[in-house]
Amino acid sequence: MARTNLNIFAFAGLFIIGGTLWFWGQPLICSCGEIKLWVPSIFDGGNSQHIADWYTLSHILHGVLIALMGRLLFPKLGLEPLFLTAIVTGIGWEVIEHTNWVLAAFRATTINVGYLGDSVLNAVSDYIFMMGGFFAAYTLRIPVVIAGVVALELTAGLLGRDNLTLSTIQLIAPMDAINDWQQELNPVPFNGITN
Repeated sequence: MARTNLNIFAFAGLFIIGGTLWFWGQPLICSCGEIKLWVPSIFDGGNSQHIADWYTLSHILHGVLIALMGRLLFPKLGLEPLFLTAIVTGIGWEVIEHTNWVLAAFRATTINVGYLGDSVLNAVSDYIFMMGGFFAAYTLRIPVVIAGVVALELTAGLLGRDNLTLSTIQLIAPMDAINDWQQELNPVPFNGITN
């Protein structure tokens, strides 16, 4: 696919994600009526409703890992196939994440007990951040990219108490020790019962 067509497809992804989520009933912005650049706590009611939050780092990492794995495993592949992969998986994840099955899985096995999905603003922003991560990882030297992966995961894990690794573990094989550690920052006492 030519670069121009890929750029058009990538741009269309904003509307595919936004239109699908809006059609499915996700709010355009936070129901609080405000738009914030950053939500500092995974336990904040505005988490996944504004432009960025701790989970933004996981979306950046999504793009980074596509570029990094492509460069390491398929060094002769070139930008276009990797860019297409980033576009398709970026759009796909933002849509699949809002299916009842995935929402229920997050509510049942992670700290996101009351998770109802992202606002349209947050989902579209996550897609843009993912693309930023992809292009940064495609252009930077591989050791810098690897250091960036470690930095993103450690920052989100230690400061935000959740990251791509922890979410994946909790979805596949939930561990009480991880949940208990994450809940230490929860301002509302957690009774261990999920709905």
